[in-house]
Amino acid sequence: MQRRKFLKNTAAASAAFSIVPSHVLGKTHVAPSDTLYVGAFGVGGRGHGVINGLASTGKVKFVSFCDVDDRRAERTFKEFPDVKRYKDFRKVYDKHLKDIDAVMVATPDHTHATIALPFMREKKHAYVEKPLTHNIHEARLMTQVAAENGIVTQMGNQGASSDDSRIAREWVESGIIGKVHTIDCWTNRPVWPQGVPVPVEKQAVPKGLDWDLWLGPAAMRDYNEAYLPFKWRGWWDFGTGALGDMGCHIMETPFSVLDLGYPTEAEASCTSVWVGDFVEADYSPSCPPSSKIHLKFNHEHHGDIALNWYDGGLMPDLPDELKDGESVGNGDGGTVMYGDKGILVCDTYSRNARLLPSDMMGLFNAPKPKYPRVPDSMGGHIANFVDGCIKGDATSSNFAKAGPLTETVLMGNLAVKAYQYKVLQAGKKPGDWAPYDYPGRRKLLWDGENMKITNYDKANEWVTREYRKGWELS
Repeated sequence: MQRRKFLKNTAAASAAFSIVPSHVLGKTHVAPSDTLYVGAFGVGGRGHGVINGLASTGKVKFVSFCDVDDRRAERTFKEFPDVKRYKDFRKVYDKHLKDIDAVMVATPDHTHATIALPFMREKKHAYVEKPLTHNIHEARLMTQVAAENGIVTQMGNQGASSDDSRIAREWVESGIIGKVHTIDCWTNRPVWPQGVPVPVEKQAVPKGLDWDLWLGPAAMRDYNEAYLPFKWRGWWDFGTGALGDMGCHIMETPFSVLDLGYPTEAEASCTSVWVGDFVEADYSPSCPPSSKIHLKFNHEHHGDIALNWYDGGLMPDLPDELKDGESVGNGDGGTVMYGDKGILVCDTYSRNARLLPSDMMGLFNAPKPKYPRVPDSMGGHIANFVDGCIKGDATSSNFAKAGPLTETVLMGNLAVKAYQYKVLQAGKKPGDWAPYDYPGRRKLLWDGENMKITNYDKANEWVTREYRKGWELS
């Protein structure tokens, strides 16, 4: 089936569908038995881990594996030799739609929505790796389609199912740190190249890789090893940079604790790259080597909250209350939440919640658990999704929550892209002294409900993307 016709047909079928099928039971759309039949997309790398997590529940059978790269998928193929294999997700749709209860999507960011949406519109549950989507428009669309079809969903930010995330929320709601006014979040990413030139060498496509399918909605270009297997994260056409990679893990903590909602403002500053004496590079297709991003939220209870993000080796100021030998966060990053009565610190994935000054820990009577815990004996976050599909259990990072969280993360990237954006001054050329103007280096004002920057129209181009012909989202 042709790509454009495929998307149009699935949209029409979804719009016309009005009879509830026999496998819709109870309050939500659940699997027809105690077994969840899954079609998996992107089964190498992180996908391999998710597949094994699904298998470990003992409640999942795989209908199909789909991966455009046989090399990356080889380990999974060997471990599950009887599962049917495909490269093109459309063939799975054509041949196995009726056999599948749910999909798992762990492909690169730029194809999450492309693959998941047609199945979601046919009322298939969806587990999609973080970040949920490549751009804000896709995140909003995924959230809407999930709600309209009553399906069970989960984004792959496993800290959302941890006890720690719930403990942090219970502590803050107890009032121990008072009203929160400032949040610092940071990561050690990127751990791949960023701030680099677009490769110009045409290299042979490796055997077993379908390069055209890997590109999907992105513009056609020659294959180069600068993009694969993991380095795609540092290119705006495919990935979402350090913030996109880890923001849905680390910012999940304040997002869950405070129900932050959409930010109202965003601004950024990023590392410049120099390619000669006084010669600034224009490597804007690549994410910057490091960035600092400021988001602002207006909270009903806490008032104005500033959230600051740091990556690429940049770090927030250490709290004055930190004693010698004490640390904030861990090697991967962390979160510090400043209240008017105290400070809450968490490691990556909301782990190891603790108070500052540390003396408060001995004086603090933790409140009784208020929010239900997710059992972790059978895979935690992934098992939570499976139980949601089979039994109707609430999932920790359903798209009603994960969609706005992803939009918040990607709003930070709008500010980064605006900061990177350069315009040659009249009469100047690259390599001249100070040849660029930087019109996007400003505070961006965000109308979250309408998905619109209200004071810099150029940035609205990045709320969505330009899709390659035949790969447009309906």
